[in-house]
Amino acid sequence: MIKSEARVYDRDNLGDPGLENDTHLIGSKAAAIRIGRTRLLTVALVFAISFVVLGARLVQLTVIREPAHSLAFISSSPTKSTAGRADVVDRNGVLLATNLLTASLYADARVVPDVAVAARRLVAVLPELSPSAVHERLSSGRAFVWLKRNLTPTQQAAVNDLGIPGLYFRAEQRRLYPHGALEAHVLGFTDVDGNGIAGIEKYFDQDMRDRGPEGQSLQLSLDVRVQHVLRDELTAAMRRFRATGAAGLVMNANTGEILGLTSLPDFDPNHPSAAPALARFNRATKGVYELGSVFKVLTVAMALDSGVTKIRGGYDATKPIRVARFTIRDSHAKGRWLSVPEILIYSSNIGAAKMALDLGRDGQRKYLDRFGLLHRPSLELPEVGTPITPARWGEISTMTASYGHGLAVSPVQFASAFAATVNGGVLMPATLIKRKPGERPVGVQVVSERTSNQLRRLLRAVVEKGTGRKASAPGYLVGGKTGTAEKAGAGGYRRKALISSFVAAFPMTAPEYVVYLLLDEPQGDGETHGYATAGWTAAPLTSRVVGRIAPILGVRPLDVAAAPIRRAMAQPLHSRLPMRSRNVAVN
Repeated sequence: MIKSEARVYDRDNLGDPGLENDTHLIGSKAAAIRIGRTRLLTVALVFAISFVVLGARLVQLTVIREPAHSLAFISSSPTKSTAGRADVVDRNGVLLATNLLTASLYADARVVPDVAVAARRLVAVLPELSPSAVHERLSSGRAFVWLKRNLTPTQQAAVNDLGIPGLYFRAEQRRLYPHGALEAHVLGFTDVDGNGIAGIEKYFDQDMRDRGPEGQSLQLSLDVRVQHVLRDELTAAMRRFRATGAAGLVMNANTGEILGLTSLPDFDPNHPSAAPALARFNRATKGVYELGSVFKVLTVAMALDSGVTKIRGGYDATKPIRVARFTIRDSHAKGRWLSVPEILIYSSNIGAAKMALDLGRDGQRKYLDRFGLLHRPSLELPEVGTPITPARWGEISTMTASYGHGLAVSPVQFASAFAATVNGGVLMPATLIKRKPGERPVGVQVVSERTSNQLRRLLRAVVEKGTGRKASAPGYLVGGKTGTAEKAGAGGYRRKALISSFVAAFPMTAPEYVVYLLLDEPQGDGETHGYATAGWTAAPLTSRVVGRIAPILGVRPLDVAAAPIRRAMAQPLHSRLPMRSRNVAVN
C-alpha cells in the first residue's frame, strides 16, 4: 500500500516532465493578479475619496454659505501696498486702512567712521531720536542696528544728504488709517512690524496677510458717512454734558449689519502708543453696563409673548414694592393702576417688576437667553465683553432685572436684542462684515411677529407721549425707550453717576434701522434744568442722529399725520403691520 501510494504520488507529480514548472508559473500569475487587484482597488478608493471631497466642496461653495472670513473679502486690484496686508474698505468701497511704502533707517555700526559726529548729525535731522540711544547703537559694533522705522520722504532725504558711511535704508510698509480716529475702535491697529494688535486688524490678522497678496480687500458693514455723523454728535453731546465717555451704534434691524460704531474717548490708530489705555477701551462692545429702563422693552415683550399678560392688561402701581431691605419705586409715579402700554410709556419700575414676577425667574431667564443676553456675543472683534448676571437669581433679581438693574450687558449686545423686538421677532447676529447681495442672514425667532408688531406701536407711543418725546425726528416715525441707571460703586449705587441711554428704531411702520446711544456720567445744564437723565440727554441726541443719517440711508420722510400712517400705527391689536423683507440690501 505504501508503494502503491508512492507510485500514485510519483505519477501525479512526475507523469508530465513540465508539470512542476507549470505549477510554479501558475502560482506566480495568481500572485500578480492578486497584487494587481489590490492596486486597482486602492486606486479606485483614492479616486472615490477624491470625488467625495470635491463633491462636498462643490456643495459648500454652491449651497452652504462660505465661512465668514471668506465672505469678508472682495477682489481689488493688487498693488505694492497690498503685498503685505489687505486693505480695509467700508460698505461703499471707501478706503479705511491701507499700507504705505516707507523707508526705515539702519546702520552697519562696524563701518561708521566717527560715532560721536555721526550721532550728533543724525539727531540734528531726526530730533525725535535720543542722542544717547543713537550713540550707543552706533558704538555697538554690530552689523545691523535699527535707528528709526518708517521715515517720511523728507526725513529720508535729510538723512541721505548727510552722506554718513554705514547708514542704509530698508524698504518697508507702514499701516495707514486715512480717517484717523473716526473708525479707531472698529479697525484697531497694527504694530511696527504689521502684526494686528487690536480690533478688526487683530481678528482678521492672518486672513489679511493671506488675502493681501491675492489682491483682495476686507469689506466692512460700516458706512463712513453714518460713522461720521455718529462720532460728531456723540462728541458734541459728551462735551456739552461733561460726560466721562460715550458710545453709540447704528444697526440694520433686519440683517444685523453695523453701519456705525463709536466709543469715546477714542484715539488715532496711526499713533496708538500716544493714547491712554482708557481711550483704547471700546465701550460699545467691551464695556458691560446696567442699562436701566431700556430693559423694560424686553420685559414687556416677554410678558406679551408668553401670554402672562395681554396688551389690554395692567398692574397696580399705586405703592412702591418693599422686599426685604429693598424698595422699588417709580421715578415718574402715577400712584394708580397702569395698563401695559402705560408701564412702558411712563417707565414704571413697579409695573415692570410685577410683570416679571408673573413671568417667573425661569421664564425670564429663558427669554433673556433667547435674546442672547446671558452669554458672550459673537462679533468680529477681539474686544467683546461678557455679560454680568446675578450670582443668585432669586425673586429680587427677577424684579430688578426687569428694569435693567443687576444685569450688565454691552451696548451692541442690547441693540441686537432690541432689534428682535421690532423686526418681526427675529434675533440677527450683529456683524461688522457687509452681507453679500442675496445672502440670507440666519436668525432665531425669539418672540412672535404679533408680539413684535405690538411692541412697535408701544415704542412709538413712548416717543409720542412718554419719556422719549425729545427723541422725535420729524418725518421719520421714531420709536424707542429711555434708560437711566445709577452706576455701581464700592459702597453701592452712586446716585449722581448715571448711565443715560436711548434705544430707537425707525421708521416704525417697517423698522429698518436701530440706533443706540449712551452717555457715561453726563451732567445736567441750564437747558435741562440740571437733569442728566436719558430723557433730557440721550433722547434729543437720538433725534439729531436720526435726522442726519436717515437721508444718507435713503429713508424717505413720512407724513406722520397722514391717514394711512395713523391707521397703520393704530390698527386693531390682533392685526399685523406691513413688514419689509428682512433681506433688503443696505446702501
